[in-house]
Amino acid sequence: MHPPSPARPLSPVPLRRAALFSAVVLGLLVSLLGGVQAGTAAAATGTALRGDTGLYPRVVRLEHSGAANGRVLASVVSFSGNNGLGAIHESTDGGRTFRQVGTVSDPDAAGGQGLCCSTLFELPRQIGSLPAGTLLWAASVGQDEAGRRMALRVFKSTDVGRTWSYLSTVAAAGNEKGLWEPEFSVDAAGELVAHYSDETDPGHSQKLMAARTTDGVTWSGHHATIASNLASDRPGMAVVRRLADGTYFMTYEICAAAGQYVCVVHYRTSADGWNWGDPAHLGYRPQTADGKYFKHAPTVAWAPLNGSATGRLYLVGQVLHNADDSVAAGSGRTVWVNDAGGAGTWREIAAPVAVSSRTVDYCPNYSSALLPSADGRNLLEIATDYDGTVCKPYYATGAVPAA
Repeated sequence: MHPPSPARPLSPVPLRRAALFSAVVLGLLVSLLGGVQAGTAAAATGTALRGDTGLYPRVVRLEHSGAANGRVLASVVSFSGNNGLGAIHESTDGGRTFRQVGTVSDPDAAGGQGLCCSTLFELPRQIGSLPAGTLLWAASVGQDEAGRRMALRVFKSTDVGRTWSYLSTVAAAGNEKGLWEPEFSVDAAGELVAHYSDETDPGHSQKLMAARTTDGVTWSGHHATIASNLASDRPGMAVVRRLADGTYFMTYEICAAAGQYVCVVHYRTSADGWNWGDPAHLGYRPQTADGKYFKHAPTVAWAPLNGSATGRLYLVGQVLHNADDSVAAGSGRTVWVNDAGGAGTWREIAAPVAVSSRTVDYCPNYSSALLPSADGRNLLEIATDYDGTVCKPYYATGAVPAA
């Protein structure tokens, strides 16, 4: 769920993403949203990745970085005073322990200008002069500055996340509306693709967009991948994974008017990772055999699987609902698995991190990160939850039961 444009009245739920804007706003929104009160601990299970705020986790296992292959790198949005930062953590023991090894300091996110919803990506192949193994970090910046003009800015690291430098800007807003949630993939033509949420089109409250580059510097071909015919619909939070058969699988939420399926999780597929068909086709709602479905902030992961032409998909959303729209008993503690490229029903497994808070805002189980082991038998999760009034990231690894 994403904040509406400034011209529209704010309501508590759309304020969730606005809470990422600055450390000051974080505390305010806990109060506004009726979240966890001071002195009330509701921390998730697992190990804290860091001792202070860490939002919107992302995690990758290095596969194209030579001697560093196998290391696990994780990023979160954090703050130092009024400066938004990308905190980079590393594990050399398969995700059992982490330590911070780098910081992305974007001057456009300093001094209270705002930072939101970052992503982390390892290049699987050379893009222009960027060798395979180059790490990319990108985020939304500028949402808090006067005369807001947001941008999606990309930084690179060629030393396994220790140091970072500005690379390029995927998109810059021409008005005061938002650009959110960048995510990367590489399409079948070998070009780097950025997927993101766009509020700047007056004909759509929000739509999903894609742009691509051959060198990491110049972005072109900006086009809508999901744009509802209903102007009030808000597709957002795209995550894309390539399956074993070459199919590209995208998950996202669609937030709209109140109702049973507000912010329900959807998916659709592409043969080449660039062309996604008619943008007005909103995709499909994944569900379990008994009709459960996820709402809000989905992420998806993939691993190869013996006997499957597509491999195994892992899906998580912020809130798990029963078929009658009641919140399921396993909400905050459940991940889904599918071995058929997303087709058919999904099965439930226990989430490695159990999130105890039931507040629906920018923190508990919001856009959790999933990373399966190379053989798909284990799953690392990083999920956020309140520790008192501080939103912290927690990590743990669990076994994936056989079907």
